[in-house]
Amino acid sequence: MSAPVSPEDTALTYDDLLAAVTDPSGREVLDPATGELVGRVRERTAADLDDAVAAVRAAQPAWAARSDADRVALLHVAADAIEAAAEPLAELLSREQGKPLNGTGARFEVGGCAAWLRATAATPLPGGETVGDPDTPAVLNYRPVGVVGAIGPWNWPMMITIWQIAPALRMGNTVVVKPSEHTPLSVLALLHVLDGVLPADVVRAVAGGREVGAGMAGHPDVDKVMFTGSTATGQAIIRSSADTVKRLTLELGGNDAGIVLPDVDPQAIAEGLFWGAFINTGQTCAALKRLYVHTDVYDAVCSALTEVARAMPMGRGLDEENVLGPLQNRAQYEIVAGLVESARESGARILLGGDPDPQAPGNFYPTTLVADVDDANPLVAQEQFGPALPIIRYTDVEEAIAAANRLDVGLGASVWSSDRDAAREVAGRLEAGTVWINSHGMVHPFIPFGGHKRSGYGLEFGVEGLKAVAVPQIING
Repeated sequence: MSAPVSPEDTALTYDDLLAAVTDPSGREVLDPATGELVGRVRERTAADLDDAVAAVRAAQPAWAARSDADRVALLHVAADAIEAAAEPLAELLSREQGKPLNGTGARFEVGGCAAWLRATAATPLPGGETVGDPDTPAVLNYRPVGVVGAIGPWNWPMMITIWQIAPALRMGNTVVVKPSEHTPLSVLALLHVLDGVLPADVVRAVAGGREVGAGMAGHPDVDKVMFTGSTATGQAIIRSSADTVKRLTLELGGNDAGIVLPDVDPQAIAEGLFWGAFINTGQTCAALKRLYVHTDVYDAVCSALTEVARAMPMGRGLDEENVLGPLQNRAQYEIVAGLVESARESGARILLGGDPDPQAPGNFYPTTLVADVDDANPLVAQEQFGPALPIIRYTDVEEAIAAANRLDVGLGASVWSSDRDAAREVAGRLEAGTVWINSHGMVHPFIPFGGHKRSGYGLEFGVEGLKAVAVPQIING
């Protein structure tokens, strides 16, 4: 193994970082909070994808030949490098994505990148298990799949890129990353930092549009694709990957339900409900997006949640006091605004928000709580992916369970109760990949995470996440 690079050698200023990833002749990338220019990105083509895939494929045998201890050490070095460049990375992320520096924002995300690399390095390596019986001994091992294509979203662009590449690298794969068209600079900057400490061509980025994503899904020299994003795009990836029978991990859209049982203390759960729904200004696949509250506590929960939400400052991410930011792009803003209007027109009660200033700069939609909304309303039935939460009244828990399960997605769900046993009984009946008790949306690097129904398939995180970027091999005899 080569000598690790000192973190001090990778420290960058914001200007250094931006200069390293921006192209003066490229497409403009604008700040969603102000509309100001952040930088420019060069749009890559299918030919550029071919070049990147060829480079990482050529580098993969040498990377796989390193010992696991060697790769683990380099993941720790990569984490050190991210920490050394944390502030400029967070500033660029805030400017491009819109999320505030503070709270569960840009600094949280960058810190999470380093923490996830370290956790992936600490995860027990799968394999070496003896299976069968004494007369037919066999050993189950896991080999690298080869080249992993990582297609990321715009909501957590840095964090989810690390979720994809960290286990892939740990298991001896090399990676081609295709960032979202909305947040390419953040991902390119992250990989620029990693390039300074990892061997050449272990990870390459190709920033481009749908042509690049479709090309990756069907590329004969990409052995696995990991994708986080919409169900519709996931379905397109499945179709494009069919000819090459490519392995897939798909974390797709959710419309997560939360069920509040009648025994709760509304004041005690209000802040947890708020952050479950409004983390990253609601732009999180596993955020709480429809809340079912028993009629006995409905008014009290609505009141307590409104009180918490009203106190949360929203504004430009670089202003230190803010904890909520704009929607990342105008198309998403229009989706949220349209869904809230559909609820208002149906007679729903707007508890807070729902009144954006059309003259204000940026993509700011106010924190919005909508009560007395019908379960069939589009705001409930469709994933809004923004700062608007519908609150639906129910009278019988069977009714709430049926409503939570009626949609064709099932990424996450939650149950809120003072009785953990009662909550777990309800949780076990919900059709979701993860069900949280008295919280919502928090993930852990050692706990597997994946979806149900049209929210995707395959597991990430922990030992199961390592297995997902490897090929099981039985040595029999």
